[in-house]
Amino acid sequence: MTALGAVFRPQLAPERLRAVARVADGVGLEELWLWEDCFREGGISAAAAALAWTERVRVGVGLLPVPLRNVALTAMEAATLHRMFPGRAVLGVGHGVQDWMGQVGARVESPVTLLREHLTALRALLRGERVTTRGRYVRLDDVGLDWPPEGRVEVLAGATGPRSLRLAGEAADGTILTSTTPADGVRRARGLIEEGRASAGRTEPHPVVVHLLAATGPGAAVRLRAELAAEGVDSVPGLGVAGDAGTVARAVERLAEAGADTVILQPTGDEPDPEGFVRFAAEEVRPLVA
Repeated sequence: MTALGAVFRPQLAPERLRAVARVADGVGLEELWLWEDCFREGGISAAAAALAWTERVRVGVGLLPVPLRNVALTAMEAATLHRMFPGRAVLGVGHGVQDWMGQVGARVESPVTLLREHLTALRALLRGERVTTRGRYVRLDDVGLDWPPEGRVEVLAGATGPRSLRLAGEAADGTILTSTTPADGVRRARGLIEEGRASAGRTEPHPVVVHLLAATGPGAAVRLRAELAAEGVDSVPGLGVAGDAGTVARAVERLAEAGADTVILQPTGDEPDPEGFVRFAAEEVRPLVA
């Protein structure tokens, strides 16, 4: 069965998260996702709060930009969430938006190299290993977590380009695709991910999470078109969906048929009713998705 979730977009003030998270938990939404977009909410702090305010919904962060974070700190925070809220935290890491990384003096010459080194070290630390490495960007000297997670945890990678998608298959436990990925793009991404998995001899499941820009209710089509235009992708066929639950469910199923294991409904940045959007996803769309 395709898992379904929704995004709490960081265009909303942090104090709005509590109400949205509690609605998500109450209506049975499977996953609530957060973003660590510069220069808005922090991903780990927001995830910890959302997890503490709820009982069952899984909370994802997609994604933590690795240039901003020492890998030891990423591992410490991830392990803390996984121990306090077993089975409910989902964390993704990625390159981050390069312009933003430049703004804070964290842009690197080779984002792919950094992501590879970060993923390798992070996954080892979360397995409870002691790590010494002298990479181009990641350097650790006999570092181990005092409180590693109990049991295996997954680290997902956000990826768009071919090199990053192959790397995700090789070095991550799953992949996050943005809402600018149509169904054909999901198929291409799956192929590149599989190339990376084959090169590393990996055979365990590799979940693919895809965001789907969605709008419903009055003015839905107008809001959708405006956001796609603002992102410069309004000419790309198959992006986003506007309409009732049946229309949105069919768009979800197209992504699932293309290789998505989880589809996260992404409201427009000007969504007038975030709590209502979460209810719509859980109560109206979810029953229509196989």
